[in-house]
Amino acid sequence: MPGADTGTTSEMASLKDLRNRINSVKATRKITKAMQMVAAAKLRRAQEAAEAARPYAVRMDTVLANLARAVTDTNSASPLLVGTGKSDVHLLIMMTASRGLCGGFNTNIAKLVRVHARKLLSEGKQVKIIAVGRKGAENLRRDFGQHIIERIDMSGMKFVGFEKAAEIGDKVMAMFEAGEFDVATMFFSEFKSVISQQPTALQLIPAHIPETDGSEKSSLGDAVYEYEPEEDAILDYLLKRNISTQIFRGLLENAASEQGARMSAMDSATRNATEMIDALTITYNRQRQAQITKELIEIISGAEAL
Repeated sequence: MPGADTGTTSEMASLKDLRNRINSVKATRKITKAMQMVAAAKLRRAQEAAEAARPYAVRMDTVLANLARAVTDTNSASPLLVGTGKSDVHLLIMMTASRGLCGGFNTNIAKLVRVHARKLLSEGKQVKIIAVGRKGAENLRRDFGQHIIERIDMSGMKFVGFEKAAEIGDKVMAMFEAGEFDVATMFFSEFKSVISQQPTALQLIPAHIPETDGSEKSSLGDAVYEYEPEEDAILDYLLKRNISTQIFRGLLENAASEQGARMSAMDSATRNATEMIDALTITYNRQRQAQITKELIEIISGAEAL
């Protein structure tokens, strides 16, 4: 019967489409599973590097705080500590990944930068953006493309080294000494755990000095220290060093957060693919069973007609 042949052909095509779709999802699951395993391997190394850098950055903040309290003449203090006296031009250093497939990692950092930039622009400030990582520049290209003054691609780097942080720090210092901005703020994602990365804004210039109340003791104890050379000279050197140190910390935190976010995203994608394969397999088996049943009925009906 022509109608029966057409129906059988349609069902065969449908079964073939289901088989192709199941095979396609299985291939995708292999990729996401492999990416999850690679991210897990990279995460351990990146997490260890980020955690190892934290005590150094914290100690740097402590030393800067102690030296800053020893400075009596703020008029002659370094602009890196007290600022330029105005806040008309803001430099935003946005750190994101150069690759995608890491959940909302890049989007969350770009969102924080977008909110901060819009607030500054609404106050009549001038905004300049340095995008470290390709994805951040792509995310802000439509709204703040004219404010992005430089893009630094990190895709070719297998490991984050202090040399790259020092290179970025030197660029920031050169811009500051040339009077191209008044305030610099760094945006990165602080690594908390595999499932938690916190977008963070840290002011670099003027230096962010941790505040302590009078009831807290100095981390150096109650002893009085004499510095050689003078506190101002040491502070000036450490303030410049602190910029590269904090940028290095941000890069390491970002590297760990990126791998943690990618591991979590690929794990979720793998589980979703497995659920989809199971659902498609059930649909395929039911449709195949219905087709076999229909063919058996047609054979029996034909035999009875004879």
